[in-house]
Amino acid sequence: MQRSLPTPRREFFRQAGLLAAGAALAAKLPRAFGADDTGVTGTVTLPFDNGQRDLVAYPQKRPLIRLTSRPPQLETPFAVFNEGIVTPNDAFFVRYHLSEIPLSIDPAAHRVNIRGLVATPLSLSVADLKALGDPVEFCAVNQCSGNSRGFFSPRANGGQLGHGAMGNALWTGVPLKRVLERAGVGVGAKQVSFRGLDHGVIEATPVFAKALDIDHALNGEVMLAWAMNGTDIPMLNGYPVKLIVPGYYGTYWVKHLSSIEVLDHTFDGFWMAKGYRIPDNPTHSVAPGTTPTATIPINKFTVRSFITSPAAGAPIVAGRAITARGIAFDSGSGIKEVAFSADGGGTWQPARLGQDTGRYAFREWQMTFTVRAPGPLKLMARATSNAGETQPLEATWNPSGYMRNVVETVEVNALRA
Repeated sequence: MQRSLPTPRREFFRQAGLLAAGAALAAKLPRAFGADDTGVTGTVTLPFDNGQRDLVAYPQKRPLIRLTSRPPQLETPFAVFNEGIVTPNDAFFVRYHLSEIPLSIDPAAHRVNIRGLVATPLSLSVADLKALGDPVEFCAVNQCSGNSRGFFSPRANGGQLGHGAMGNALWTGVPLKRVLERAGVGVGAKQVSFRGLDHGVIEATPVFAKALDIDHALNGEVMLAWAMNGTDIPMLNGYPVKLIVPGYYGTYWVKHLSSIEVLDHTFDGFWMAKGYRIPDNPTHSVAPGTTPTATIPINKFTVRSFITSPAAGAPIVAGRAITARGIAFDSGSGIKEVAFSADGGGTWQPARLGQDTGRYAFREWQMTFTVRAPGPLKLMARATSNAGETQPLEATWNPSGYMRNVVETVEVNALRA
C-alpha cells in the first residue's frame, strides 16, 4: 500500500483529469429525489427485456441511467468506460439500499464513532482522520454485486442492471488499521461492523450494516476515504467519509460512514446473515431455477473484462485495420493477460495490456485486427488474472444474479469497403 503515487502514475492521473484543482464539490444536494424528478434528459434501452430507462441528471452528476428513484440507483452509461480507465465523479454509479438518505452533511459536525471491543472508544471528525498521519492513495474498482444482472437467463431476482454498475477511481484517505490501532483492538476480536447514515422509512427496516473479519480489517488496505479522484467524494457516493474495501463488492463500501464496532462474535445483521449471500461452492452457482443448499456472504470480485470499443452494432469496414479497446480487472492479483477473438471464440490472440495503475484498478487493453470479409462479427475478450483465474465461456447462474463474469460478446457488422 503506497503512501503516495509515484510521479509517473500521478502525472498519468493528472493528464486523465483526475487530480482536480480549485474548490471542492458542494457538500449539499439541493433537492430530494422522487418520481416527479425533473432531471430526465432522455432515455436509453439496455439490451435485455424491459430494458428502457430514463437518463437523469442528479445533483453533482451528469445524466445517468436511472433504475429506481427511491432509493436512488443510477448506472453509468457504458460509453463512459471508453473514455479512459478512470471513471469521473459525475459519471460514477450510485447504489443505495434504504430510501432515507442524507441530502446535506456538515463535515465539521460529522463523526465516525469507534466502539465495541476497544481500549479507547473514539469519535473522530474528518479533520481528526486527516490528522492521523500521511494519507494513502490508490486506484480501485468499486463494482455492485448485481452488475450485469439484466443479462442473466433465466431472469434473476433484483434490479435489472446493465454493465454500468461499476467504476474505477483514485481514493484518498487513512487505513482502517491506523484508526483501529489508535482505538486499541481488544483480545478476542473477531469481526468489525460498519454502518452509515442512510436508514429505512420505518423503524422495523433492518439497518444497513456490513462486517469484515478482523484480519481483513487490519490488513492495511481497507481505507476510510474522504477524497475521490482528487476532490471531495460526491454526496451520492458517500460524502464525507466512505469505507473502501478494495477487491470486494460494493456492498461493503459503506457510504457516509458513521459507526465502526469491533466485535467478539460473527456479526448477524440482516445484510450479512440473510442478504448478499452466494452459493457455497467453488463457482458460487447453481443450476438455473434451483436454490443453493448452503450459502456464504458475497466477498471478492471474479475476474472480468469488457470490450469498450467498437460498440455493439457499430459499423466497421472490411479490409481495414480496426483497434478494439477494453478494460479488465479482478479482486487484486492483477491482470496477467487478455485474449481477444474476432470470430466468436474460434481463434484467440493476446491483446496488448496498457499501463498498470494498481492491482485493484481497471487495466486497459488494445488489439488491432483486420476483417477480411463483410458480414456480422462476434467480438470477445477473455481475461486471466495473475492468480490464474480465467473468465468462463459459459455463464453461471445464481438466484440473486450476483458475480456475473462470463466472457461477453459484442456483435458488430463489417461493411464492404
